Amino acid sequence: MKREKFSSRLGFILISAGCAIGLGNVWRFPYIVGQYGGAAFVLIYLLFLLILGLPIVVMEFSVGRASQKSVALSFDVLEPKGSKWHYVKYLGMAGNYILMMFYTTVAGWMILYFFKMLTGDFVGLSPDQVAGEFSGVLANAPLMMGMMILSVVVGFGVCAMGLQNGVEKITKIMMVCLLVLMVVLAINSIIMPGSGVGLTFYLKPDFGNMLETGLGEAVFAAMGQAFFTLSIGIGALAIFGSYIGKERSLTGEAISVTLLDTLVAFMAGLIIFPACFAYNIEPNAGPPLIFITLPNVFNHMAGGRFWGTLFFLFMSFAAISTVIAVFQNIVSFATDLTGCSVKKAVVCNIVAVIILSTPCVLGFNLWSGFMPFGEGSGVLDLEDFIVSNNLLPIGSLLYLVFCTCRYGWGFENFLKETNTGVGIKFPRWARFYVTYLLPIIVLAIFIQGYWSKFFAS
Repeated sequence: MKREKFSSRLGFILISAGCAIGLGNVWRFPYIVGQYGGAAFVLIYLLFLLILGLPIVVMEFSVGRASQKSVALSFDVLEPKGSKWHYVKYLGMAGNYILMMFYTTVAGWMILYFFKMLTGDFVGLSPDQVAGEFSGVLANAPLMMGMMILSVVVGFGVCAMGLQNGVEKITKIMMVCLLVLMVVLAINSIIMPGSGVGLTFYLKPDFGNMLETGLGEAVFAAMGQAFFTLSIGIGALAIFGSYIGKERSLTGEAISVTLLDTLVAFMAGLIIFPACFAYNIEPNAGPPLIFITLPNVFNHMAGGRFWGTLFFLFMSFAAISTVIAVFQNIVSFATDLTGCSVKKAVVCNIVAVIILSTPCVLGFNLWSGFMPFGEGSGVLDLEDFIVSNNLLPIGSLLYLVFCTCRYGWGFENFLKETNTGVGIKFPRWARFYVTYLLPIIVLAIFIQGYWSKFFAS
């Protein structure tokens, strides 16, 4: 069966970016930028994105395009005869499934908050009542189950329509809407009275602040963010390489995807910081920022219900674009491995993903006594730790070794594939760096992840 292709280069770039643009770079990026000295941190982050994230994105795209398969079979197709590289597929497939085991719940929150903003649920509430709304959502298992199931059905529903008619067409519309919404929201934040302090905090390099928090810590934070923002290492991006032709070289395409991912993260900061500072509300990290801090900001704002609705529509697009992209991987696992139809793969996986996502939902209510990392942690934290601190770095290391080592696919094969077509070429001189230095950096990130989780005070 001939593999379906994207109808346009724009479709490939927007869908790959949609996969990379997750909620992490919308709620995590602005916060760590503020924590580590604003624009000074952004400069270090961009450097790491270039030298750390980008080469691995190129490698994932190359493995996908050369094999014309998802991670379920790409290593089987390209590995030297008699080698054991095909075992990597289990790590990649597990990564995609475990990511969706908690991401579908968070996507459900975004959709729910879009409707709550639209219907004016937060109008006139005090900050404590706004916090109470989120606590109420987490305690309501049937509501959370319903929203999680909705995000699963919508995501797989798009995949069932096929690559061009479903995934490409709908993701294109969502990503264009997402980018337009971001610009509108950012302009609104910037022109607010009192937003200047937030803009200075976010955009003016403050190396003093960075040194105060610790230069080493800031460098590791920039390295970690550059690495995790692109979701590299589990083949989530490799699949899109398998859907594009050989007309263009892959380094230029990877740069486009990386820049789009960074633009969205950066714009999220332009939306969040000026608004928080204008109303003297502390921009804190994680779910409280999105579901407690920002509804409070919108409550203070003229036309806040309208802006809040737009914001959660944008967040829903960011979440669902990732869900669709990863579900496309999951559907491809089934079709690549069993040869079944897309429709059959969709039906079986809707059931599987709903069952697998249930523990995350229950972790906030019925199973809230399960605290794997101590007080305040839950099932979501455990699943996130497995993916972010284990599967992504280990998978990235394996992609690096596979594409550079003569016992794997090898550097010459990788270079030939990635440089086929017009556009920016992957430089041959980078061979030493990607073969020997980059694996050490990825290993350092892996160790640092464990250190900060279990040993740092």
